[in-house]
Amino acid sequence: MNMDTTYFFVGIKGTGMSSLALILKDKGCKVAGSDIDKYTFTQRGLEQAGIEVLPFSAQNIKEGMTIVKGNAFGEDHEEIKRAKELGLKVQTYPETVEMLVTETTSIGVAGAHGKTSTSGLLAHVLSGVAPTSFLVGDGTGKGISASRFFVFEADEYRRHFVAYHPDYTIMTNIDFDHPDYFTGIDDVCDAFETLARNTKKGIFAYGEDKHLRKLKYDVPVHFYGTEADDEFRAENIKRTTKGSTFDVYHFDEFVGSYQIPMFGEHNVLNSLAVIAVAYFEKVDQDEIKRELLTFKGVKRRFSEKRVADMVIIDDYAHHPAEIKATLDAARQQYPDKKIIAVFQPHTFSRTIALMDEFAASLNLADKVFLTEIFSSIREKDGKVSAKDLGAKITKGGTILSMDNMSPLLDFHDDVVVFMGAGDITKYEHVYEELLSNLSLKNN
Repeated sequence: MNMDTTYFFVGIKGTGMSSLALILKDKGCKVAGSDIDKYTFTQRGLEQAGIEVLPFSAQNIKEGMTIVKGNAFGEDHEEIKRAKELGLKVQTYPETVEMLVTETTSIGVAGAHGKTSTSGLLAHVLSGVAPTSFLVGDGTGKGISASRFFVFEADEYRRHFVAYHPDYTIMTNIDFDHPDYFTGIDDVCDAFETLARNTKKGIFAYGEDKHLRKLKYDVPVHFYGTEADDEFRAENIKRTTKGSTFDVYHFDEFVGSYQIPMFGEHNVLNSLAVIAVAYFEKVDQDEIKRELLTFKGVKRRFSEKRVADMVIIDDYAHHPAEIKATLDAARQQYPDKKIIAVFQPHTFSRTIALMDEFAASLNLADKVFLTEIFSSIREKDGKVSAKDLGAKITKGGTILSMDNMSPLLDFHDDVVVFMGAGDITKYEHVYEELLSNLSLKNN
């Protein structure tokens, strides 16, 4: 770390960028950044840390700064161009994370799905037993001096994670996503294999993922899951409306019985990965059991609230596998209620590439509503619409707009799950306001 410079983050409100900015601030670095004016859920943490956030402008860039460039921004961005004119050092987000990776025992969490939930859980558990710095993809980050561990999310998009050389890597799964970049599943596997080669001590991989089983590993790989050939196994899994319990075995050795206040099969597997890492780092398993019980979740991952007589769940799910996991969790917690899905497709290329898979996963709900497709900085339009997806859904598929969320008012004492990686929360807020106003009138 250079304590004489100001690290200026271009795109500081991004989930990874805001987390990283908070870590550098905690470590005593001077930090500032820029982004769009629109308020985001990551912004509050930056404000509380006293980090200045400015609107994008070339005038922000000054002598003596080190520029941290967000992954969404190219060399043509006005601030990046100005930095080059001034001869400033410009480094990418992954290059900045790698500075932290080399400082302590580092554990990267990679996977097409489950990165944020698993890294958040791992950070919570290890923080309860040893000094731990962490960088989680929900916009949270913390830097601690003399940390024993550094937990960080390793994103596969555009192969960003190949910049990292962690001690350990958790790999939750491999799936085809980001069709605007990856050419197919073999291309995704190649990226994960590069990260595997970069890992220095060991890999913890989900054993039931056929792609993870086929990767070539230069370090020991410890498979976790529920099958007999998994090194770490969860057995006697019991899922209730209060959470899940399960027993863990390392080969034939009984490690312990665990309880988690979380829902869905994926959270049992995420917990198993955390238990496996702790086991190899010789952390007392009684302490792990205690910390698992107190985990409250991460932002925008099955975040739950009650408004009037409805349960409202907010989730970042934007891939068919994630939608399936989220709806599975909702069914476990609320087996006697209708589950209504409100989904905002994220990017045109993903919607086209996975159209049938989206329809199949959404049909696991009792009723489905859609919003128009959320575009991205990289992709403004495409030859598909939410109506095309709606036509394939048998459980509904009506398109909601901000001006008319009234179809959701037909449901009572049920569960509405808002899912998406764009700005789906603005639809959720409109619905909550309608519910609140209706409840006041009825009282």
